[in-house]
Amino acid sequence: MERLSKSVVVIVIAIFVGLIIIFNSAVTIDSGEAGVLYRTFGGGVVTDEPPLDEGFHIVAPWNKVYVYEVRRQEIFEKMKVLSSNGLDIQLDASVWYKPDAVNLGKLHQEIGDDYLNRIILPTIRSASRSVVGRYTPEQLYSSKRDAIQREIFEETKKIVDDQYIVLDEVLVRDVTLPPTIKQAIERKLKQEQESLEYEFRLVTAQKEAERQRIEAQGKADANRILSASLTDKILTDKGIEATNKLAESPNSKVVVIGSGENGMPLILGNN
Repeated sequence: MERLSKSVVVIVIAIFVGLIIIFNSAVTIDSGEAGVLYRTFGGGVVTDEPPLDEGFHIVAPWNKVYVYEVRRQEIFEKMKVLSSNGLDIQLDASVWYKPDAVNLGKLHQEIGDDYLNRIILPTIRSASRSVVGRYTPEQLYSSKRDAIQREIFEETKKIVDDQYIVLDEVLVRDVTLPPTIKQAIERKLKQEQESLEYEFRLVTAQKEAERQRIEAQGKADANRILSASLTDKILTDKGIEATNKLAESPNSKVVVIGSGENGMPLILGNN
């Protein structure tokens, strides 16, 4: 009986220790995450194997697993930068990024899980200062925002691509100029718009005047050609033709043949 009791105690202890080992060895990777395995007695960070994917995993209790979010993430950043003429500009931007899941082990080994503050933010700040410094406040305020956004993205991507980071997009959400500069630019843009409207009205008026001149010239030419073609014989024939038509009309009238100018018929109506 005593020997049996000792056996039961040993079994219970073995089960308890086994549960502890299993509990400490079990790793669950959630959706949108991946795990980097660290082998304490086997060379440290595993970089030559794919990272642990979603689901339940059993690892040796003396090893560690570092979990990374591999979904797209977004960070908002407000930056003070200088324009080409040295004026303070506030730039509001957001960055879409994620770690390179295939090279997650190398990212962990060379940079660590704080890659956002170590790589992405310093790079985006440096690229923004470099790009904005090429433009004047007027360009930043009006037509160059898309170009600035594209250039910041390209300069940032050029650096982070070699750091096992995937940069999806850089979005420039707002460019804030000093109030006095903004008001001056708005006044200038308003004056330019008014000048363009005036030029448009002037060109329109000139085109209308030209159209009327051409139309009047056309009418004058037509009248001159018509006058040159109307001989006395043609006028007499037309007069006789009109007289015949009037004579056939049922309306009361008196036609005196040969009493009009140049021998044309004279037509007297009721009145």
